[in-house]
Amino acid sequence: MEILGLIPSFGGLAYTIGAFVVALSVIVAIHEYGHYIVGRWCGIHAEVFSLGFGPQLFSWRDRRGTLWQVAALPLGGYVKFLGDADAASAADGAAIARMDPAMRRRTMHAAPLWARAATVAAGPVFNFLLSILVFAAVVMWQGQAQEPLTIDEISPMPQAVQTLEPGDRILEIHGRTVPSFDAFSGFVENLPRAPELDYTVSRDGREITVPGPYPYPPLVSGVAPQSAAMDAGLQEGDVITHVGGTRISSFEDLRSAVMVSDGAPIDLTVWRDGDSFALSLTPRSADVPLPDGGFEKRFLIGVTGGLFFAPVTETPGPLEALGIGLDQTGYIITQSLSGLYHMITGAISTCNLSGPVGIAETSGAAASQGLASFVWFIAVLSTAVGLMNLFPVPVLDGGHLVFHAYEAVTGRPPSDRALQVLMAGGLALIITLMLFAVTNDLFCP
Repeated sequence: MEILGLIPSFGGLAYTIGAFVVALSVIVAIHEYGHYIVGRWCGIHAEVFSLGFGPQLFSWRDRRGTLWQVAALPLGGYVKFLGDADAASAADGAAIARMDPAMRRRTMHAAPLWARAATVAAGPVFNFLLSILVFAAVVMWQGQAQEPLTIDEISPMPQAVQTLEPGDRILEIHGRTVPSFDAFSGFVENLPRAPELDYTVSRDGREITVPGPYPYPPLVSGVAPQSAAMDAGLQEGDVITHVGGTRISSFEDLRSAVMVSDGAPIDLTVWRDGDSFALSLTPRSADVPLPDGGFEKRFLIGVTGGLFFAPVTETPGPLEALGIGLDQTGYIITQSLSGLYHMITGAISTCNLSGPVGIAETSGAAASQGLASFVWFIAVLSTAVGLMNLFPVPVLDGGHLVFHAYEAVTGRPPSDRALQVLMAGGLALIITLMLFAVTNDLFCP
């Protein structure tokens, strides 16, 4: 990737940076608030809660004596507890030694082990909670398809068969009974990929059979950030009618054409708002996760498909939505760990690791696709940040938890000298990984 390609215009760059700062600020604020509030519950006093680093922009002090501030460099944040020498939570031994027992108990370093461990773990846990709540909220906002599957709105299509109507309850397609929506994708795979199929629907209290398009036409329902499709200008709602001059009827036809391209440029005919136009794009190689936990290298253009209609939805209950949010968060964690393992073993490319430039570009692309897309991206990134902070690397929360586990087993914390060496090594590792990720951002295809 050429760095000049990231800067098509000053306005685009400002939008990308703004989206990145908003996303990062939300995630950091939740992470640090987890440390702060659990520490407070555990009797540990926070002297400073800072969103950002560097010069202070504005601040206020609450009735408990905590200084809340926003700083000029919005690239992180910290909570400085009583007894900390700096924002990195190194102990101020001299200051702690001068405190009376009651005051010393309010420091992070002299609090009981359980209180310190809970305070450290709270940051990543709050990131996961944010993700679960956001995923649940999006599901409740967008709703789930009502059973039986009922048409709400029909997407504009070229040469569409206009016999299906909003309000139709779909009972059969091509003579086969339509299952629940969860099993609908598997059901469609066994239908013939024809431009027109017979639909048996319930309309106005009677059953009728009318023609309709293939359920999953080559309709673009989503465009992935940093993809060939986004770079080529494809948009949600576009219909791809031809690939290489050959007419296609289903999204699966498009997928197959991309896969057999072997990375060579493909010519598309796109229908948008009643007009057709041609464009060419080059599929990009990607490591796609498989259900068994492995990865498969495929060529993708970065679009997702969808039904030719929007189904009538119903709002799931809070518990059901939270369950969906928990499953989604767990899926991201599982896939992230699997991807990391496969990168370490060399099974997939290390170009799958993005740095701040790549994340910023993805932030801007997600924001450009609307509020729902941007909020969803924040939840995904929050899960990733929470998971990363649990890695057993000194300077990260996971490293501190390892130190606390050592103390729990041995009855004493690591020596100051050991802590200094380990923290320096951890910091060097983090900086090295950051530089490697930035290199990926700039030079990976």
